[in-house]
Amino acid sequence: MSYLVKNYMLKDFPKVEERVSSLEAARTMVASSRGFLLILREGHPAGIVTEHDFVEKIITKERDPAKVPVGEIMSSPLITVDPDEDLLKASELMQKNKIRRLPVVKDGITYGVLTTREISQCVGEYVDRSIRDIMRWASPFGR
Repeated sequence: MSYLVKNYMLKDFPKVEERVSSLEAARTMVASSRGFLLILREGHPAGIVTEHDFVEKIITKERDPAKVPVGEIMSSPLITVDPDEDLLKASELMQKNKIRRLPVVKDGITYGVLTTREISQCVGEYVDRSIRDIMRWASPFGR
């Protein structure tokens, strides 16, 4: 079994165009039960917005979310990963950049989003497989 990003990413994820209001974007995020939105510019990924962005860039600054386009509060440029990348390398990229959501993009097409939640759900399986591999190679042949 391979541990590739494409096998663990979310394939259904919330997205909005950058020109929509932050209020409308927040409603979309809440309806999706996800803590992020992928922001599109003319249908292509341009940025990402998280719950933290709404708090930091709208609420604490007492801005009116109905008047602030979500494109103004998105994090950009996007840090992305290829769907065929190894899950361990993707998690290292997330750790290095201090991010919890990683859009999965290849040739300008967004295939999904990898999140720390998806990674944590497969860690047990990864450890079990690794231990079995180590035990198999450590055991003498013929036993």
